[in-house]
Amino acid sequence: MSQQPPVRSTGSPPPRPDASMSLLTNVMDHALDDGYAEATARRQAEGGLPRTLRAKLALAAGLVLAALVVTVAAAQTQVSAPVVAKEREELIDRIEAETAAADKLAADVEKLRGEVGERQRKALEEHGGDQGELVALLSGATEVLGPGVKLVVDDAKDTDQGGGGPRESSGFSDTGRVRDRDMQRVVNGLWQSGAEAIAINGQRLTSLSAIRAAGDAILVDNKPLVPPYTVLAVGDGKKLSTAFQDSADGQYLHALQENFGIRTSISAQEEVRLPAAPSLIVRTAEPRDASAGKGGGQATADTGKGTS
Repeated sequence: MSQQPPVRSTGSPPPRPDASMSLLTNVMDHALDDGYAEATARRQAEGGLPRTLRAKLALAAGLVLAALVVTVAAAQTQVSAPVVAKEREELIDRIEAETAAADKLAADVEKLRGEVGERQRKALEEHGGDQGELVALLSGATEVLGPGVKLVVDDAKDTDQGGGGPRESSGFSDTGRVRDRDMQRVVNGLWQSGAEAIAINGQRLTSLSAIRAAGDAILVDNKPLVPPYTVLAVGDGKKLSTAFQDSADGQYLHALQENFGIRTSISAQEEVRLPAAPSLIVRTAEPRDASAGKGGGQATADTGKGTS
């Protein structure tokens, strides 16, 4: 009896060597996700444009729109340019016309002021009596010529024009600027030292003159002056110079020079010329009538002609 060969059992196939790397195998077998593949297929079926092409078209549309806006703005500017230029020319013409009118009015005022001052001086000389010449001199009604002194006061070099420092509220300064109170002391010191007449930068001083400040400017009778300040005083030149420098006001000016760099110089002059004051307000005093009240006293009458 023949013997059948033994039947071999097949069983389950042997495991793959890469069975332990299922995640990596899945990635390799399915490189493109099913969702991406489906979206790509749908976009191709609908005939849509790729994203990069749409972005380029959008950028081109934006550039075209921007160019259109710039072109329209340039066209409007070119159209309105003649109108703006014409308005500017008209404004310049108006400014020039008004400036010329103001200059003419200022010249008329100066002319009238000169005529009034001349008539005031003549009236003062005619009705001043024996003291007419002295009154005219003291009131600044006449030009003065004679010996005297020349005092120049100027700011320190490289002065800070912004102001500040202790002199804004007290006696001295670290700014090197000449202040109105400095010029007041200079003028008062010259009067006290024997000056008969004084002028600052050609501006004649009278008994009613005021030296003030307006910002950084010094005003003499409301007229601005600029440094250097040249003070001319009529009197005995040598005596006047010595008396002023020895006075308290002269020492004050010397302290400004030594401590704060303010520049000063004084010299005796054989001849100085001072102009007449531009305007006069003369006041005279007369005895009061006894019947007008008890105790006598004096009354003041204003002639409206000048200062005394």
